[in-house]
Amino acid sequence: MAIHITTPTVESDAFSTPDQRVWLKLEALQPCGSFKLRGIGHACEVHASRGATRLLSSSGGNAGIAVAYAGRRLGLPVVVVVPETTREWPKTLIRRQGAEVVVHGKSWMEANDHLMSLRQPTDAFIHPFDDPLLWDGHAPMIAEAATQAPKPDAVVLSVGGGGLMSGVLQGMHAAGWQDVPLVAAETVGAHSLNAAIAAGELVTLDAITSLATSLGARRVSEQAFAWTRRHAVTATTVTDAEAVQACLDVAKEHRVIVEPACGAAVAATLKREVPALQKARNVLVILCGGACATYEDLIDWRTAS
Repeated sequence: MAIHITTPTVESDAFSTPDQRVWLKLEALQPCGSFKLRGIGHACEVHASRGATRLLSSSGGNAGIAVAYAGRRLGLPVVVVVPETTREWPKTLIRRQGAEVVVHGKSWMEANDHLMSLRQPTDAFIHPFDDPLLWDGHAPMIAEAATQAPKPDAVVLSVGGGGLMSGVLQGMHAAGWQDVPLVAAETVGAHSLNAAIAAGELVTLDAITSLATSLGARRVSEQAFAWTRRHAVTATTVTDAEAVQACLDVAKEHRVIVEPACGAAVAATLKREVPALQKARNVLVILCGGACATYEDLIDWRTAS
């Protein structure tokens, strides 16, 4: 039995127009709150079958929560090392699954270095986004969507490190959707894919300045960037304020709480500035979710912006 669940794809009357129907793939309904469980659950199962006796993660966000959940389901101990900047709520969610949380360092790099110093030969390190096992696990969400809604004229998703994008594009090609353009949304200040496409090569951002920290990869993965050479991908950006408002719109209209990282995809869809969206009759939005923001956080961020 898979660790993740099959999620519904629902038609959003609130986000649609008379000329365009918007469909939401509700990955926010995964047991740990985000799409991460698909790829990470698959990777953890593979490593367990190869003899791993412990799972390691250096993510204080949704990836860490997913590793903790998968470890509990597999009966394997989990250690998650997070930097000092990690908020209490995600640490609570990780501990809730029985995982050990270690706080170390002022940045993810320091936390990750410490995690690697703890690594034993039978441990499995689960990368948050840059691993073919993750892409293999994410891809089937498109096969599901293909049975739940009309073939879209465009697919919209949020991009952080590029794991979701790589898996979705893999799934789109497996489903025969090679002709469907992909709109990749980022927030300003976490726009590593947008910067790479503009430069024609991978770019490392000086810093992440967006509050959408789940999109906070300063450099997008090589695999995600390589896909932009193989598929029609349009990178677009939204502001933090637009992403937060989109999250509040999702909460109001669909009664689901998602992070600003996810709200970026919804905001890009609702702006309809990208030509691929202006021409689309049916749009599939991957509502990737995120468990690290509460409704109170969204209200505070709206007020601050």
